[in-house]
This record gives sequence, C-alpha cells and structure tokens, in this order.
Amino acid sequence: MTTSFIPAAPGGVTPLIVSDTTLRDGAQMPGVRFSVDDKVAIAKALAEAGVDVIEAGFPAVSDREIEAVRRICAEVAVPRVMVLCRTVAGDIEAAWQALAEAAPDRRGVGVFLGTSPLHRRYKLGKSKDDCLRMIDAAVTLARKRFAKVTFSCEDGSRTEPAFLRRAYTVAMDAGATGIGFPDTLGILTPEAVKRRVRMLCALAHPRGVKLRVHFHNDLGLATANTLAAAAAGADIVHLTVGGIGERAGNAALEETVMALKLHRKQYKRTVGVDPASLTALCRLVSRLSGVPLPANKAVVGGNVFATSAGVHQDGLLKHPDTYLPFRPEAVGAEGIRFPLSPMSGRAALALRLTELGITLSEEELVRASKVVKNADPSQWADEEALVRRAAAAAREGAP
Repeated sequence: MTTSFIPAAPGGVTPLIVSDTTLRDGAQMPGVRFSVDDKVAIAKALAEAGVDVIEAGFPAVSDREIEAVRRICAEVAVPRVMVLCRTVAGDIEAAWQALAEAAPDRRGVGVFLGTSPLHRRYKLGKSKDDCLRMIDAAVTLARKRFAKVTFSCEDGSRTEPAFLRRAYTVAMDAGATGIGFPDTLGILTPEAVKRRVRMLCALAHPRGVKLRVHFHNDLGLATANTLAAAAAGADIVHLTVGGIGERAGNAALEETVMALKLHRKQYKRTVGVDPASLTALCRLVSRLSGVPLPANKAVVGGNVFATSAGVHQDGLLKHPDTYLPFRPEAVGAEGIRFPLSPMSGRAALALRLTELGITLSEEELVRASKVVKNADPSQWADEEALVRRAAAAAREGAP
C-alpha cells in the first residue's frame, strides 16, 4: 500500500497541496479586523505567490464574510476557494450563498465538529452516537451542494484514536472527499504527529480521500509538526502568512515553504509557492492585520539578513554564505545589513565609513574602532554622528 494516492513527481518527490487559512483562522486572531478589500488584496497576493487553496472565511458569521468570499471568487485567479462550516444546515446554506457563483471545481467546504471528550461533554452536550449522526447528516447535505467536502474533527489531537477513526469513517461513507486533522490546541509533538498521520493516511488513502492537517503553535511546534505530517504522508497543509491565528497562531506559510525548499531531499515533497514572494506577502499581511513582524521572525524578519557581531560581519563580507541559511533574494528581501554595535569589528566600521565618504588609515581605523566599541549607550541613538566623531577623534590621534 502506498502512503499517498497523489502521483509522485520525478525522483520520488510528491507534491504537497498548500491551503492558506490566513483569511479565516488568521482573521480570528484578537485585534485583527480585515475589511472586504483587505481580504481581496491578500487573496490576490496569495494566488500570485502560488498557493493552491485559499480558505476565504466562515460565511455563517456575517453578510460581510459572504461578500468577501464572493469577491475573492470573482476577482482572484486561485484554483480553489474553501470556506468553513459547522455541522449545521444554516452554515452550509451560507457557504452556498458565498460560493454558488464560483465554478464547481473551484469551490469547496470544510465541515467541522468537536469530537474530543471535553467538547462532546461540555461544549456540545452530545454522546458519541449523537456526534456521528451529526457528521453523517452534515456531510451528506454538503455533498448535495459541493463536489469537494472536507470533514475535520475539531480538537482531533485530544480525541480518542478509536473514535477519531469512527468519525472519519462516517464522514467518508457520507461522501467526504477529504478529512482534516486539526491540533486545535497546539499540544502535539512531531513524533506524535507522525504516528497519528500515518494512522489516518492508512484510513483515508485506500478510499482516494485526502488528508489535510492543521497545527496551532501553542508550544512553538506548529511548523515542525507540519513538516512531520508532510513526511508522514499528509496531502494538504493548512498554513497562515506570518503564522497569525488563534492564541499563539498557526503553522507559518513562509517557514514551512522554506524548510521544504531547503530540505527537499529529506522530505521528498514539493510546493508550488514561490519563495521570492514571501517577504512581500508577509509585509502585506502584517500591514493589513496590524500584527507587526518581529525583527527576529524566521525567514522574513528584519534581522534574518542583518548582524552586528564582528565575527559574523567579517565572514559575511568575505562570503555571504558563511552566515546565511539562504540569500536575501531567495525570499524577496532587500539585502544584507551590517548595523554597528559595540560588538562590531573593524570590517563593518570600514564599510560604514566608506558609505559616509570617510577614508582612514589602518592605524586610524584601529583607533576609531576603539572609540566606537567604548561609546556610552546613549551615543548609539545617532549611529552616523557617533561614527563621524570616532573618525575625527582617530585623526586627532585619540587612543
């Protein structure tokens, strides 16, 4: 039995479908309030970047959600637009209102129900049999409207494995074309993910059903868990730009894409997302969401291609690959930066002096470097002024 029914690319490398949920799960992040125009702009950028599927929203939430999904379907050239539904007839009807005008092969729905003991008892007040009936009815109804229906067990990572299999089997029997496994609270480790994904692949793939995974970042493991799932045979990965989303967020699109690109031989999976689009995409979502990109954000943060340590600066000036995992242009970033600090060496100082049109002898450069390294922290507020003072002092023979 193969681990995936998707045809392998040459060399035994298998395509991995990227489904972006920035406009749905990302929009659930506290403080994020995308307008309809914002959603359309982000969807266009996602499509241009090469994302395969866009989860565009949760239509039952509001008329604005329906409008946003309609506009994305009309204005964005993306292969497929998905929306989220509860196992509620009204949600499925709202999804149809949002997607009805899209071509049948471009629209799909993701239906979900909480299946863990906590969700069954405290949120739903339902027995296992009640849940199975709800799954069957909702998927059956959704399949009357949509050719593509994915069913997900919310809080799947805390659902008993035996009941997880039962729930997914009922969904597939009702016509689900995909099953989704969400680690809703971000509690899993990569090792546990591999075991669970292999179990679900063995359940789904013989029936021609795809497995989609969705990981949250509460333990900082969302990207690692996504990569583990890809290695174990998952067909579709749910990601968000910048990792935004509920609580600590979701698996980050930019991190997952670059990890797979750099380690293709290890994971044997390919993605269609263009890495050179990642920096611009993350900046767009950051601006429209109001969620800043930390300087140390993996892949696209401002400090990824910057260093103020003398040893690193010297190495980078001699050859960029000495201290870079990949070149800035690989992700559409501007270039390497050498901000000065008390840790900087003479090589970076010499570069800064050249930029300012200042020439010093080697002896003067040594003296200027000492002045810079020993400057009071308050003087670093104006780096250029500090460098000019150091150069003047060096010329005057200051030690």
